[in-house]
Amino acid sequence: MTGRRAYLDFNASAPLAPQARAAMMAALDVDANASSVHGDGREARRMVEQARRDVALLVGAQPEHVVFTSGATEAASMLLSPQWMMGRAPLRMARLVVCAADHPCFLSGGRFDADMVSMVGVDADGVVDLAALEALLAGHDREQGLMLVAIHAANNETGVIQPVAEISRLAKAHGAVLVVDAVQAAGRIAIDITDGWGDFLILSAHKIGGPKGAGAVVGVSDLMMPAPLVRGGGQEKGHRAGTENIAAIAGFGAAAKLALAGLEEIEAVRAMRDAFEASLLELAPDAVIFGNKAERLANTLFFAIPGVKAETAQIAFDLAGVSLSAGSACSSGKVGPSHVLKAMNVAEGSVGDQGALRVSIGATTTKIELDAFTSALAGMMRRRAARINAA
Repeated sequence: MTGRRAYLDFNASAPLAPQARAAMMAALDVDANASSVHGDGREARRMVEQARRDVALLVGAQPEHVVFTSGATEAASMLLSPQWMMGRAPLRMARLVVCAADHPCFLSGGRFDADMVSMVGVDADGVVDLAALEALLAGHDREQGLMLVAIHAANNETGVIQPVAEISRLAKAHGAVLVVDAVQAAGRIAIDITDGWGDFLILSAHKIGGPKGAGAVVGVSDLMMPAPLVRGGGQEKGHRAGTENIAAIAGFGAAAKLALAGLEEIEAVRAMRDAFEASLLELAPDAVIFGNKAERLANTLFFAIPGVKAETAQIAFDLAGVSLSAGSACSSGKVGPSHVLKAMNVAEGSVGDQGALRVSIGATTTKIELDAFTSALAGMMRRRAARINAA
């Protein structure tokens, strides 16, 4: 392949949207601190608050319930805490429940000790085991404190969408607090935090076309909040200290506004993904597509091909000018066995043991980019056939 590379790794990081870039450049021209009371400071504050409104609109929240962070990992660490406040009164979370297929920022347990964390599994399609979750919730002694449930809305590897409304119903029925990782879901499915989406969401700017280094905690309200992770000044109403990164926040807001409008294009993205999936199966009929029996994000395809190691294939695609992932990109480029496939009980010795490849696209993905992948894969399948015939 010559010329522009084919970028098919939106779930790792979506390309920076021109609107976000423009908002960032405008913010960089404002030298002031957003906490300053003079005119320049007020202009910086205006940019931050406009972004807050745009991020809130993306998920149906009130702007005053949006707390900006340096990213989703910080947002998760902030929320996954045993120590909370209900107004001025301390509130204790006695146990954290996470899902075995969650992102590592949830699986790490945040500020909970390891013995305070319980894990709920998923079925073979990657959907959370609701019966196991309900059993954990029902078996908890609420006199010890509340339970905090933290589960992803959509899986970053398979794209499988979790039954968030049902999870929220179970959490509410048992007096638990629900934190939803909406990082992959935002801008790809409609979200209204007031309608069955739990108590808190975490968001990341760079997954929706904003800059890296910006994220948010979004709540249904701010009456109940975790103890601050970053202490110091009174920024973000005291929930997250530190001078605001105005440029990153402005870019986040612009990307959120674009992502909300872009929900109208999701079916076109799905059609592109489905056509691409059909082409994959035509070239490799024995390919295994993970999570395809469950509801998935419209932009995600996670698959493995017998006799093709994911790590080797990723290198080959890269050399052909195609950017994609072998699993998630959350471990500093590390390629290894997928904990998501393990959670789905993909059997040892099966095709999943060789790893899997993830193609994730967006509304800006072109047919030329997908054709570049198809061309590279066709060459790979010819080489596989030659190896088999020579054996």
